[in-house]
Amino acid sequence: MADNRVTCITKNAQTHESITHLGGKDWYYTKQQVISFIESKTHTFYTLVGGNHATVGVVNGQSGKYLKTHADGKWNDNLLALPSCG
Repeated sequence: MADNRVTCITKNAQTHESITHLGGKDWYYTKQQVISFIESKTHTFYTLVGGNHATVGVVNGQSGKYLKTHADGKWNDNLLALPSCG
């Protein structure tokens, strides 16, 4: 099982809070690929910002599945604070 640190994201140009891709050192996956990896338990993903570790998880929303970080027992939006990939 690979443990991947997410260091950047790509957002949809029309909806600035809709993540389309996530990236890190030597990898770049679509949101759907990351969801599939997490659900199949083949890869894990996390952020590390300011020394704070947060696990990326899958959440079921009104318009489908999406990704969110989880730290200290709380869901948060750390992914949206990451820089753009590129």
